[in-house]
Amino acid sequence: MPQKKPLPWDPIVEAHRQWNQHGWDVEADGMAAVTSIMRAQQIMLARVEALLRPFKLTFARFELLRLLSFTRDGAMPMASASARLQVHPTSVTNTTDRLEGAGLIRRSAHPTDGRATLIWITPAGREIVDAATEVINREFFADVGLDPDDQGNLVAILARFRRDAGDFAEPSSI
Repeated sequence: MPQKKPLPWDPIVEAHRQWNQHGWDVEADGMAAVTSIMRAQQIMLARVEALLRPFKLTFARFELLRLLSFTRDGAMPMASASARLQVHPTSVTNTTDRLEGAGLIRRSAHPTDGRATLIWITPAGREIVDAATEVINREFFADVGLDPDDQGNLVAILARFRRDAGDFAEPSSI
């Protein structure tokens, strides 16, 4: 994927300077932190999406396929997938619709809970998610562009932030 020419200056540093200049000294660091995280997310998502494009997958579709592939039977209730992926149930429904249309997952009624729907990864879904995972692991996850110590520190800092925001109850170690 061709890289665009970098800007000659950092717009977040300039925004920080502007915040300070307008009297928001205390808030300037918070603004810079939030804006930096949002921009880093855009950069990372663009890299992942570019790697998934040949597989006709988005990151959301990849995540659902990978989640299902990790289960013992290749299936789980849609509500469980929503909780584990930390997305609204409607998002899982939309993703399921797309993957089902592509023949990568299928739905069935839950055998004991008439209110629930199970989603299953198909052999084609397993094949494509395994191939996509191999590419993403090799081309991105093996080197996301951070020093290993920085990467570990970043994960720890963000885990504390997520825990304090109520994302999960107890920190887990990676």
